This record gives sequence, C-alpha cells and structure tokens, in this order.
Amino acid sequence: MDWLNRINNAMNYIESNLCEDISYDKAAQIACCSTYHFQRMFSFITGVALSEYIRRRRLTLAAFELQTSDIKVIDVALKYGFESPEAFSRAFKNLQGVMPISARDKGVSLKAYPRMTFSISIKGDIEMNYRIEQKEAFEVFGVYGIISTEMEKAFIEVPQFCIKCDEDGTVDRMNDLLGRNHDSMLHATLYDLTDTTFKYMICYHVPETAKIPETYTRLNISALTWAIFPDAKCDMQNLRRRIYSEWFPTSEYEQVEGPTFEMYYGFANNSSGEIWIPVRKK
Repeated sequence: MDWLNRINNAMNYIESNLCEDISYDKAAQIACCSTYHFQRMFSFITGVALSEYIRRRRLTLAAFELQTSDIKVIDVALKYGFESPEAFSRAFKNLQGVMPISARDKGVSLKAYPRMTFSISIKGDIEMNYRIEQKEAFEVFGVYGIISTEMEKAFIEVPQFCIKCDEDGTVDRMNDLLGRNHDSMLHATLYDLTDTTFKYMICYHVPETAKIPETYTRLNISALTWAIFPDAKCDMQNLRRRIYSEWFPTSEYEQVEGPTFEMYYGFANNSSGEIWIPVRKK
C-alpha cells in the first residue's frame, strides 16, 4: 500500500535524524500530506503526539549510550538536542525516574521506547458511513478546557471536563440561554492544537436573537469542506480512531487546519452524533 510505504519512510527520516533537527514539514512531505494532517493523524493512530514520540526516542537512545559508554552527560544532552544539561536531566528524570548519571548504576531499571513502524491491519468488516459537505462560515459559543494531545490522556480528560460542566450548571445555563430543555444535547469542538494541548469547547451555534454574555468564548468558523461521519451510538472515541486509522489512509482526502466538531443531536437519554473534520482533496 502506497500510504503504508510513505508513512514508514517518514518514520525512517525521523529515526535517522534523532541527533539532528527534525523537520515536521519534511516528514509530512515524505508522507505526501500536509504537516497539520501528518501531526493529527500520527497522534490519533499512535495515541502520542509526534513531539512526545521524538522526545521519548531521543531519551531512550541517550539512556543506552549512558549505560554502554563513558560519554559525559553534557555531551549526551547536546547530541540529542537539549539546550543544557539541566534541561536534559529534568527530561530524563521525568521519563526514567532517575537522573542521567544513575543510568550507569548496576541493576537500575530504565524504560526503552522502541521505534514505531506501521503495518497493515486487515479491517473493513464494519462499514463506515460518511459524506462530504461544503458549509458556509458560522459561529459558535461556549466554554472550553485545556486537554492533553496524548490521546489516552485526552480520552480521560474530555469526559472529566464534560462531567464538570454538567455538575457546575454550565450545560443548563447554555440551554436556558438558547431556550432549550436542560437535557438537550450541545455540541463540542476541538481547536487551537499545539504540540502538547488542544482546547475542547462545549458549544452551540450563536443564535440570531439571544445576547451571548461575555463570559462565554466565541469562535468563528470559516467556510470549509467537511468530512462528516455519523454514529448513532455517539461512541466518538472509537469513531475518531477509525477515521484516522481506516478512513484517511484509504481516502483521497487529508485534514486541513481548523476546528473539528462533535455534533450531538437529541436528548441526553436518546441522542445521536457526528464528527466533522475539515478536509481537502490531496
């Protein structure tokens, strides 16, 4: 599969340059996709942000060198791109639980993160419905939380944030403002992606008549083309995994920069949902 070869070639580039500056643009170019799409796809498929994967690989190789040679800690720090021995020592201890010099102690327990490669997993027994739609610009309002880009952490932090908004009355107040029942479902958007975090906003379309208090965040969405994936069960975590691991690798589309949406319809005890992702043809 061409996609498989391209993504593994990108990983080869990353692995070959762990002691050099790694260009996300170059890796994405090898994978034949945009930098934004490459980073998003990587994190959702692997469960870890690209920057975190690179950091773990560098610290793994650094630990091997400290264990098997007399190289100075400062030289290892500079070799793997750390600005100072102090920054290297902090990162090493956070990952390994010990200071770099202790890596040479007999019997010390260390963690090794192997290089990633991608292989084919035969799937397709479960259909994935989707449609491509062009939407005019629109605006949403709501409240947001800061979520980790590490997907396994995100899958814990997002439900926690939603529960908090239910318990502190945020959801009820938004529905009151919209003139809706308290158990009406609101939407959610993911935006402002960085290497380590993104914003997750519980939101809804800005109504034409109601005045939105300044305590809410407003977000303008440009006119975009959207890939829309419905799910009657609202299992958004699993659906996102399938979109990035099954749909994108075999489609003619790639994600473009912009918010993604979880659209929920109906009521708390009887709802359906969709994931909206902004895309363009490759």
